[in-house]
Amino acid sequence: MSETPKRARRAGHGEDTIYWDASKNRYVGAVSLGYAPNGKRRRPKVYGKTKTEVRQKIRDLKKEVQSGVKAPANYTVSDAVNDWLERGLKGRDAKGTVGKNRSMANKHLIPFIGKAKLRDLSADDVDDWLDDRAAFLATRSLRDLLAILRRSIEHAQRRDKAARNVALLVTAPEGRPGRPSKALTLKQAEAVLTAARPSRLYAYLVLSLLSGVRTEEARPLTWDHVFLEAENGVPPHIAVWRSVRKHGETKTRRSRRTIALPQQVVDVLEEHKRWQMQERASRGMEWSPTGRVFTTRSGEPLDAANVRRDFKAIVKKAGLAPEWTPRELRHSFVSLLSDHGIPLERIAQLVGHSSQATTEAVYRKQLRPVITQGAEAMDVIFALRREAIDHEA
Repeated sequence: MSETPKRARRAGHGEDTIYWDASKNRYVGAVSLGYAPNGKRRRPKVYGKTKTEVRQKIRDLKKEVQSGVKAPANYTVSDAVNDWLERGLKGRDAKGTVGKNRSMANKHLIPFIGKAKLRDLSADDVDDWLDDRAAFLATRSLRDLLAILRRSIEHAQRRDKAARNVALLVTAPEGRPGRPSKALTLKQAEAVLTAARPSRLYAYLVLSLLSGVRTEEARPLTWDHVFLEAENGVPPHIAVWRSVRKHGETKTRRSRRTIALPQQVVDVLEEHKRWQMQERASRGMEWSPTGRVFTTRSGEPLDAANVRRDFKAIVKKAGLAPEWTPRELRHSFVSLLSDHGIPLERIAQLVGHSSQATTEAVYRKQLRPVITQGAEAMDVIFALRREAIDHEA
């Protein structure tokens, strides 16, 4: 005679229960979490294919409750990233910092792990995602992507939407070799300036190449910060006091600097100023002594896309590969000065680095041993070219 199976013990009041739900084809775990302030019993449910899975989810849920975190069950990685982009970067430049992070997230993060529930995301998931992207992105880009995920989850943690940050357990892998920044040789620099001569970008490129200002510092430059005449023993100079960053701040405190101008830059800017005044007058527009030095034809500020597009056409005309970028004019400035024997500490001052160690780290492939000093190095370097232009005129 077979033994009648014992009926499962009914869970006592306040205990957790696990049972099979045929309609959902899943095990259900009912968790007892006491009572809400309104007196209603708090008994959330979790689901799983096995009892073991449900027990683990019950333990995880209780840990979240003990830590004070109530991670929403349907809160995804995409939700976390978008919340961080919308709320975690307040005060940052919309086109710069925010735009760059949003573009990277939309291309390389959200399409791949965006649908994952944040509470279920594991370090292995993050590792697998980064390993997959490593076949397409440079190491620097992979590190930036991981930083976006880390900051997004951290933002979610501050709002009690995540219990832990699994992205902190992961290290970005090595990716594809990035294209190192290059520096124009003197011959290439001369070719670029010759090709740019008929362009409205000519003065912009001359200033960038011969003074080392960043493109983000040249675009917002105004005429009241440009001094083309020597006065009281002070040579012609520009005051690099702002950039296109949020609130006009320069990249670092040392980036806020005053730079003496080579004579060739003075000549070009004087010509550019006369031309700009004539252009404004012909269009019925008023020229302002505090207006921007470099603008579009309609008088609007230049943006990075304007400069990149026009520069690409100029380097192509100069017979160079089209992948050269405007920021490499600054690398070229450093390289030409170093080739001319200007000390590293002087170059660091001119480009606005906080220390010569930064200059050496960023531009180490272009730097040469120090030989001599020279305050008017660029006038000497480009002297032959200026004489050739004068002779043509």
